[in-house]
Amino acid sequence: MNLGTISRKQLAILALCLPLLIFRVVTSLRDNSPAPVIASADSVPIAEHRLDRLRQLAATVQGKEAVLKQAQAELAKRETGILKADTAAQAGAQLLDVIRRVGMANGIDVRGAEEVNRITPLANDYGAVSVAVNFTCAIEQLVNFLSALADEPQILATTEINISGGNDKNKNVQVRLGLSGVVPKKLVPARRGPLGGGFAF
Repeated sequence: MNLGTISRKQLAILALCLPLLIFRVVTSLRDNSPAPVIASADSVPIAEHRLDRLRQLAATVQGKEAVLKQAQAELAKRETGILKADTAAQAGAQLLDVIRRVGMANGIDVRGAEEVNRITPLANDYGAVSVAVNFTCAIEQLVNFLSALADEPQILATTEINISGGNDKNKNVQVRLGLSGVVPKKLVPARRGPLGGGFAF
């Protein structure tokens, strides 16, 4: 009798739990179902579009390489005019040698430099060294001298030119000339401090 009552209670509990158990099994099967498969008809146009883009990019590589090589060759040609030196003093000495040599070729006696300025930055990739010299010459000699400087292979620029009349019978003029040349960036002094104030030597 007692056993039959317990069995009925167990059946009642089982009847209540069975729907919950079925619901749990169904939801767990749904979560583990595989991801939907993309139809091959949808993936083919996407793959073709991607392939077309890759082909377009590959076609531009040769053109870009040719432009890069041409730019590198042109840069190398222009950089032959940079003063080749290991120190600022050597760069200044080279610039003075150019001035003396060109001056001598035009009959001008250019002695020592009045001042050699330290190297300053020139854009982001180069530096500039400047020197100032004083000499006396005829006006025609000065014109020829400046013209000859422009024909030099180095990259040179006149930074200062002051001409004053002389008192001698040959009508010579007194000239103060500032000239600068381009040097490699490695010769530009490093800036000191977090704000870049001043130069370190």
